[in-house]
Amino acid sequence: MTALRKVLVVDDDPAVRKSFDRVLSSKGYAVITAESGEEALTKLNEEKYDLVYSDIRMPGISGLEVAENVKARRPWTPVVIITGYGSDAAEARAKAAGVSSFLHKPLSPEMIEGSARDVLAAAAAEPVAKVEAAPEAAPVEEETPAGSRLTNIALFFVAPFIGLAYMIALPFYGFGVLALVAGRLALTNARVNAAATVLRHVGMAIAAPFVGLAYIALFPFIGLALLVWMAGKAATAKA
Repeated sequence: MTALRKVLVVDDDPAVRKSFDRVLSSKGYAVITAESGEEALTKLNEEKYDLVYSDIRMPGISGLEVAENVKARRPWTPVVIITGYGSDAAEARAKAAGVSSFLHKPLSPEMIEGSARDVLAAAAAEPVAKVEAAPEAAPVEEETPAGSRLTNIALFFVAPFIGLAYMIALPFYGFGVLALVAGRLALTNARVNAAATVLRHVGMAIAAPFVGLAYIALFPFIGLALLVWMAGKAATAKA
């Protein structure tokens, strides 16, 4: 038995407190007593205990409330309820709070010593992880997927050429719209059909080199975009 084991005994009966002090102190325990639930909670705030005994019925804060407080703050600390006339409902509430066992009055030295020995041995055999207030986890920066990085790189290189393609294509788009309007107007007048046909062929002849230039400018970048897209897809599949 180690002298470092600290036991808190909570009971409004001084004879009970003295009995625990006499029996457990002689067995190497450090015994601290409290005569009320209020005093017990104060002492529980000031230091930690290896084992808590508490009378079930006391003026003010009851032993059940003391047990619930201990188990809420330090659930691994064993609590034993001392009772002489406890009801089934009170014992059920104590069990729900997680008390280790009950000691029924009248108490004998053998009961007190055996209870302390057995409860502490059981607590040591089935340790519960002691979780204090966990430090706040540092924020983790989200990683950019490989596919997104490749897409952004591709867009960076392709954007100027897309702009160039628009610059080349827009004048011819406007020219095409004008030719379409002129063609529709021409079709309404049979006399100018021949002239419209000539104008259409002339327009196509003028536009053809520029359309070819637009295709020549766009094709390398379309190919580059396809290569980047395929590389990104492959990298994403590997990840």
